[in-house]
Amino acid sequence: MAEDEYTTNSLCAYLHADPPSRMGAMMGAGVGLTIGFIFGSYSILRGGAGPRGALPTLSQYMLSSGATFAFFLSIGSVIRNDSELPPHWEAARLQFGNQSRSAGIHALKAKWEVEARKNGSA
Repeated sequence: MAEDEYTTNSLCAYLHADPPSRMGAMMGAGVGLTIGFIFGSYSILRGGAGPRGALPTLSQYMLSSGATFAFFLSIGSVIRNDSELPPHWEAARLQFGNQSRSAGIHALKAKWEVEARKNGSA
């Protein structure tokens, strides 16, 4: 496969990207499995393993809390990262509005000149 095949907006590029929802799900699963292990171990030590045994009871705690945390963290990361632009570019776009490129450069230079005069280093 050629290298430039992944730079286009293709299905391969989408599948090889790391979407925020996958990152949130992985973090949620890790946190959920850990919490499930802690609370499941405490429950087994406190109340006994039950009729199914210790390992199935612990795995049920871990898997249920892992799935729950993964679900909610993936939704949260999708909501947080729902814009097309990175946050710092989005802030710049909102600050300068829908100007032309040359108008934006002039506005930026004017802003720098005001800051330079304010700091006394012009």
